[in-house]
Amino acid sequence: MPVPTVPEISLHKAGPKSGLWRLAEMDRKFGTPYWAHHWGGGLALARYVLDHSEIVSGRSLLDLGAGSGLVGIAAAKAGARTVTCADTDTYAVAMTQLNAAINGVHVATVLGDLTAGAPPDVETVLVGDLFYERDLARRVTAFLDRCLGAGIDVLIGDPWRAFLPQTRLRLLAEYPGPDFGDGGGTAHRSNAVFAFTAEARDFT
Repeated sequence: MPVPTVPEISLHKAGPKSGLWRLAEMDRKFGTPYWAHHWGGGLALARYVLDHSEIVSGRSLLDLGAGSGLVGIAAAKAGARTVTCADTDTYAVAMTQLNAAINGVHVATVLGDLTAGAPPDVETVLVGDLFYERDLARRVTAFLDRCLGAGIDVLIGDPWRAFLPQTRLRLLAEYPGPDFGDGGGTAHRSNAVFAFTAEARDFT
């Protein structure tokens, strides 16, 4: 049986004709659109959710750090009861809404950093690519700990970045595929999906 690769995901994405670029030209605070790129962890997590719809079907979910909404939209297409996509970037939220409409699904959106707050009222949290910077990784890990304490399941997609809390993870799947910054997607690495656990594990 061939190993599935993350580019096989068939979700539609808003492109240059969406008109979002016109908003960017008018806003000096537009910044770098990291949300406009496919990141390896999000690709892997979306692929895993689509391949294992039973883990999200009928459940309420939060896509934390949603970017363009890829993971949350995949969960909605896989049968999630409700999906909330949260990001700190105004344009990421706008892109998520556009992409959800293009894919014919409904997702709620939240603008803001949820990591400092209480666990959300959901059954599952999906996290793609939020462990690329030390302080962010610490905040996200602490938030996910509170989620576990509230009985919420947590799934993480990441290409084994430096600040990933590896001892807290159970590997579920790996997919070869591109990651953000790989120069147009020509380079490939192992993009992994994990369950976040309460107890430390030995990854040696």
